[in-house]
Amino acid sequence: MADLLDDSKIEAQLPEAWDRDGDEIVRTYEFDSYLPGVGFASGIGGIAEDAWHHPEITITWGEVEVRLTTHDAGGITEKDIDLAERFDGVYE
Repeated sequence: MADLLDDSKIEAQLPEAWDRDGDEIVRTYEFDSYLPGVGFASGIGGIAEDAWHHPEITITWGEVEVRLTTHDAGGITEKDIDLAERFDGVYE
């Protein structure tokens, strides 16, 4: 099981454009229309599956919201930070 990060480590390591919401980190990615968001969600879904770490992904027109937490640890861990950074790499 991954170790929980304390508040100072979360603040220091949280990638730009991500926010903390309790025991989760959250980012909303923006797109010009619906299908690019669907494609993005599919791509990050594959990355998440390979990492065996499954975020909550919500797709709406022009937006994809991603929420990460490590359920078995009960909060935010390095696994969440790492996956957030990998998702940002896909978006850029």
